[in-house]
Amino acid sequence: MSPDYTRSHQQPVNIDDRVLKGDATAQKLENATLKAELGNASWKLLHTMMAKFPDKPTEDDSAALKSYIHLFARLYPCGDCARHFQKILAKYPPQVTSRSSGAAWACHVHNVVNKRLKKPAFDCSKIGDFYDCGCAEDPVPSKGVKVTKDSFTPLTLDDKEGLTRGG
Repeated sequence: MSPDYTRSHQQPVNIDDRVLKGDATAQKLENATLKAELGNASWKLLHTMMAKFPDKPTEDDSAALKSYIHLFARLYPCGDCARHFQKILAKYPPQVTSRSSGAAWACHVHNVVNKRLKKPAFDCSKIGDFYDCGCAEDPVPSKGVKVTKDSFTPLTLDDKEGLTRGG
């Protein structure tokens, strides 16, 4: 029997500010190669997420993205990186009022990190082209449309070995 994914079974989640902005949870990541791979993948994820964020998000969309960014910083698997990013968030809070403001903010904070790491700055005017995920535009259900278990495409995972590094 398939699980029931209807919204009637979901409890509202209120995230306390202490949870969002608490101390980083991870230890220092010593392996420089893994740290670089993690950083590159994380920036790709963050910039792609910003590229797919709605042009005109709802308040809920904006709150969700802002919460995600703070939790991302707190739970990041490199403790030193997480603490540095939390300091950046305190100085440059996430801008989540539109796709363009989010993308510009993410590019700016990426360049703050690049400067600290003595890497070249990225030209933020090219961010939209550089991080186009190639994703199709999914129609978003209208507000008030009931989502049922029939609204979801079943997900199946192949049981394969060796898929531990991003697939």
